[in-house]
Amino acid sequence: MITIYKSTDVGLSIIDELVPGCWIYVIDPTTDEIEYLTAQGLPQDFLTFPLDIDERPRIEREDDGTLLVLMRIPFFEGNKSDVPYSTIPLGVIQREEYFVTVCKRANPVLKDFISGKNKGLSTGKRNRFLLRILLQTASLYLNYLREINKMVDMIEDQLQKSMKNKEVLELLKYQKSLVYFTTALKGNELMLRRLQATPFFRQFPDDEDLLEDVITETQQAIEMTNISSNILAGMMDAFASIISNNLNVVMKFLASITIVLSLPTIITSFFGMNVSFPIGGAPWHYLLILAVCVVITMLVVFVFWKRDWF
Repeated sequence: MITIYKSTDVGLSIIDELVPGCWIYVIDPTTDEIEYLTAQGLPQDFLTFPLDIDERPRIEREDDGTLLVLMRIPFFEGNKSDVPYSTIPLGVIQREEYFVTVCKRANPVLKDFISGKNKGLSTGKRNRFLLRILLQTASLYLNYLREINKMVDMIEDQLQKSMKNKEVLELLKYQKSLVYFTTALKGNELMLRRLQATPFFRQFPDDEDLLEDVITETQQAIEMTNISSNILAGMMDAFASIISNNLNVVMKFLASITIVLSLPTIITSFFGMNVSFPIGGAPWHYLLILAVCVVITMLVVFVFWKRDWF
């Protein structure tokens, strides 16, 4: 899908043809669409790299000045997915005439620009547009990290009373997400450092300051991801032990109940045998046997209670 946007006085407007200063929004292009964009002077590799889900962040430049900035952005797959939060590549291609974004899937980073939530956007200012996308990406990482921490806190409350593996497996899903975030953020940081070394963002102090803000936000996201990952790893080990301990407590209680209930059966079974005993025959003897059972059972219950076996 190809959509062309152009900044106007009332915001972004969709236009039908390529004009200088426009933004070409490309999502999962077909072969014909890639051929059309290639015919406009865009390198084919720059269009296909972002479509590979395993591409790493980097910067590439052609001899004619065409620049590709490849980053990895966060993407919410859904709470029922094996990895609720993953990352996907997003390619930003800069040419003298226009600005191109290429991604395999529609994503919230660019959706905010299209919806008009980011005010003051100008498709003609290529460097500023790129920096705004990078800043939006770093902010989205931080937002998703906060959501992951909230979900982990909810699962933690459930784990304290759990004896099953369901909650531990839920934590494992979010731990996978943090691993994806860590890898992607480190790659993005390296790409930003290389971008900072280029002279294009030193021409205007505002662009240079904005790039510094992007790097700071990315570093903050990396630090938050590392902290959350370490806490989650320790939490999974601790709660695995808690689940095992909860199961041991239940087994101990059931074993104690079994012992207590078996005592009257053992005592009365002696008097049910077809043999002679010192007592027997009188009507009140069964009351004596019952009293002995009660006394012995209560004694055992008292001992178990003192030892905290119940």
